[in-house]
Amino acid sequence: MRLFDVLGPVMIGPSSSHTAGAAKIGYTAQKLLGDLPVEADIGLYGSFATTGKGHGTDRALVAGLLGLRPDDPRLPDSFALAQQQGMKFRIHPVELRSGHPNTAVLTLKSRTGRVLSMKAASVGGGRIRVTEIDGVPADFGGDSNTLIIHNEDTPGCIAEVTASLAMRRINIASMQVFRAGTGSYAVMVLECDSHIPHPLVQQLAVMPGILKVTCLNVDEPEESAEE
Repeated sequence: MRLFDVLGPVMIGPSSSHTAGAAKIGYTAQKLLGDLPVEADIGLYGSFATTGKGHGTDRALVAGLLGLRPDDPRLPDSFALAQQQGMKFRIHPVELRSGHPNTAVLTLKSRTGRVLSMKAASVGGGRIRVTEIDGVPADFGGDSNTLIIHNEDTPGCIAEVTASLAMRRINIASMQVFRAGTGSYAVMVLECDSHIPHPLVQQLAVMPGILKVTCLNVDEPEESAEE
């Protein structure tokens, strides 16, 4: 057990799982989208749906989508900030066949028309696990610089991606591969030890067999709601 697990995250309360974790889910989704969303559909499952309002889960998720971190004092005012930023959102309960009781299902649209869907759970102590990206299974915590690559399930595609990272001396801390079926649609999730430069993301996006590249750089300054 780490000291962080005992003390918990620096946050605006009242709950590390329902508030801080929810804010991190929204924040991670906004980073993956690559822009502040103009439309957000937010589905809440389990205790997020039944007790989330009292814990500020709804406001925390919206705050994260605006680029606010869990310790930002503006978190309780996120609905008003979203209106100022022109972000429309809908919050409602959802039913899932299975899932962690603190799960949010987000569908976001950016100003440029980019769309992202994400399912993530708050697993305690302000930590999260992203379990689905654009309908494909995933498993990462949003604590590392991460590449999510949608690709055709063809020979050599993984090798091309990893070689491109090696050329820039970017070390892969962990890698997961998911696919819908042999020769069909697949997703790579690569958590990296260093910053993932935007020119590399653009290079990967035009490689043969690559359908979509999403990048999360946790060490990059966020675009947050105006003071």
